[in-house]
Amino acid sequence: MSDIIRRDPRAEWIARNRLHPLHAAMQPVQHSWMGPNGVIRKNVHGVGFIGPNGIKRIDRSGAQQGGATKRTAATEVQLPLHQVPQPAFHICVVPDMVGGRLSSHDRDLLGLAHQLAGAEGAVLAVVFGEHKENAFATAGVDRLLVLEGEEFSGYAPEQRVQGLRAVDNQFNPRHWLLPDSRTGGGELGRRFAAALGERPATRVWQVKGEECIGRAGAGLQDLARPLARLILAAAECAEPVSETRHEALPVELSTSVARSLSRIEDLGAVAVDPGAIPMAEAEFIFSGGNGVKDWELFHKTAAALGATEGASRVAVDDGFMARDRQVGASGTWVTARVYVAVGISGAIQHLQGIGACDKVVAINLDPGCDMIKRADLSVIGDSAAILQALIAAVEAYRNEAKRDAA
Repeated sequence: MSDIIRRDPRAEWIARNRLHPLHAAMQPVQHSWMGPNGVIRKNVHGVGFIGPNGIKRIDRSGAQQGGATKRTAATEVQLPLHQVPQPAFHICVVPDMVGGRLSSHDRDLLGLAHQLAGAEGAVLAVVFGEHKENAFATAGVDRLLVLEGEEFSGYAPEQRVQGLRAVDNQFNPRHWLLPDSRTGGGELGRRFAAALGERPATRVWQVKGEECIGRAGAGLQDLARPLARLILAAAECAEPVSETRHEALPVELSTSVARSLSRIEDLGAVAVDPGAIPMAEAEFIFSGGNGVKDWELFHKTAAALGATEGASRVAVDDGFMARDRQVGASGTWVTARVYVAVGISGAIQHLQGIGACDKVVAINLDPGCDMIKRADLSVIGDSAAILQALIAAVEAYRNEAKRDAA
């Protein structure tokens, strides 16, 4: 069928002739107009449909306006698939994978790798040990290499350097990208650079052509240098991949990784007071708002869950929480794995501050508030009763775990 738009002279003539009986049917429906005082008026009865009982219904969803279908949150958007069957080169990325999942810093790094790979290269992600991530494809990973084994678990930078050297020998990537972070990427990248004899580009926040720009002088100056093979990038170094999905094909090493004699003994994680963790670094935040009436119960629940406490601006202004606990655009932008909002309606500033959180749980009485719409899991009811039930469930779970251990 031809794509050429054909004119209908008869329809145009009827639309111009006000005396024609079909003139009104040929006119576009006017849904809004400007009143005599300059206010836009809407015809709420102009757009609608006939229900099953023959009653005229008003369409408030906007689905019939302009003939477009309204996209709901449940609608799954199928992104175009980006494939690299025979990559000309590889760009290796070693994400931090804090908690077994990709962080926002890791996604920015994958966006930079996709920028360097272009259409001919493939992004190879190297992950150590078990992980919980299932969104490598939408994050921009073309090839996925998982190095499993007890020797890579815990704090084992020397053994991980051996694994990265084996990857370097097999794939010979054009660039290595690691996050310049305090959660492992910064140290691992510098150790790996020393093992390869490379001079890494550190604290890189922008790549332009054959030049990379990094922070220097205590973060007050920019240092430009030629594009290095090993790059330690800062957060927000590039836009994360959002318009394509990738294959994330699993690959394996052709040789075994040499086991190095570790000079470091991992004594395990040290228990840290959740209240001492900065809001920007917390992975589990239990936040309260204006709907919380029993703050003692709120603190007790946060302690039972082992979560870092947060608050909305209203709760901070009322004096229930300290100012450094405020979450939102006017407070602290958080990137928690789990964010629980208790009695928070969801002002736009607060929603902006939790935009990078992975999972949001909302506890609220109002099923129509904006926080409920943003949440991945919603609990509608009185917050006091829900928090008491939550404490009881946590205690029962821990008691059962103790009995099983005994």
